[in-house]
Amino acid sequence: MRILQIIAGNLTGGAARGAYWLHCALRGLGVYSKILTNSEITFGDKNITTTLTSKKEKIKNMFRCELDILAKRVYKNVDNTIFSTGTFGFDFTRTGVYKKSDIIHLHWICGGLVNIKHLAKIDKPIIWTMRDMWPFTGGCHYAMECENYKTGCGHCRQLNSRMKYDLSRFILNRKLKYLPKNMKIVGISHWLSKRAKESFLFKDFDVRTIYNNVDTNEFFRIDKKIAREILGISTEKTVILTVAQFLGDFYKGFDKFIEAVKSLNRSKYYLCFVGDLDRSLAESLGFEYKDIGYLYDNVSLRLVYSAADVFVAPSLMDAFGKTLAESMACGTPVACFDAAGPKEIVDHTVNGYKAKPFDASDLAYGIEWIIENPEYEELSKNAREKVAREFDSKIIAKKYIELYKEVLENKKK
Repeated sequence: MRILQIIAGNLTGGAARGAYWLHCALRGLGVYSKILTNSEITFGDKNITTTLTSKKEKIKNMFRCELDILAKRVYKNVDNTIFSTGTFGFDFTRTGVYKKSDIIHLHWICGGLVNIKHLAKIDKPIIWTMRDMWPFTGGCHYAMECENYKTGCGHCRQLNSRMKYDLSRFILNRKLKYLPKNMKIVGISHWLSKRAKESFLFKDFDVRTIYNNVDTNEFFRIDKKIAREILGISTEKTVILTVAQFLGDFYKGFDKFIEAVKSLNRSKYYLCFVGDLDRSLAESLGFEYKDIGYLYDNVSLRLVYSAADVFVAPSLMDAFGKTLAESMACGTPVACFDAAGPKEIVDHTVNGYKAKPFDASDLAYGIEWIIENPEYEELSKNAREKVAREFDSKIIAKKYIELYKEVLENKKK
């Protein structure tokens, strides 16, 4: 059983982290797992093959990335959001790691790594783990209130398009033409799987749910005082943490976070931000705060999660919510909205608080409910136990092993 994991993007961030941890857990369980990626960072892992083998290949990859998003610029007043075409990529079917594999396991494949057309060339079983909505949409990664993905796209809201036969319909029709019909589709939450089953593209596919995973050997609780001292957070106030690679991403709901904390006591709370922060906005809030910036290594993230008293995840739409699970693994309860993937991670008033979607005042109430709860230590304990029980990498890897066995058995029939 030889598995090739195809993972686009930097392996230290975003969707790629969960896919990489799955690979590591599979290897730890004795499974032959290899990665093909366009990440510059490979952790010195001999089981990872990157397409960026030379300066020439790096330039080609850069152009593929640019070309992949260039088409949307034809449209005026386009939403400032990620929109991928999947029309440019590296032909991985020519590589040695592809030829030696038994199963192709796709993860996040945008960013110039995979041309959808190349998927039609695959002559092996395929599993595609969806890490956002892109696999079944006409280019957007989160459809928000739009449901055109259920009817074939067109009139794309994120392109500000009034045309039925626009770029989104072209992309979806291209997927319809080239995607093998016998693929196994996996959602990283029931919320995502449900939308895939409702979609025009995947309505007749075999769609499963296997949660995203967290390495609980890497994410665990550290004494808060020690964590704060190392990070230079010198305060006796309650620390509120929020994390996003790009805090301005529309689906991350950062505006809801701002609205919620504005109602809190500035003399009582200290804000901590991880990601791309607009400091002028942070200053305007009037709280003491720490701008951590981008973090890519597990040690630093573990310290930040442990230093906080509460983690706030204001996402409006998220396929899973890996940062929530990471925080909970470190014993820090979470306040989020009762929506999308996060609602499946947090158990209301057991290991966090799920606010009414998308009520910022209830989110603020949830923050204070967690902090002032006399059973705070129990919340922390429950948070860690939930992640270790349901989302640990080894537990998730075993579920994928069963799926791998199933597709190989079906191949023999």
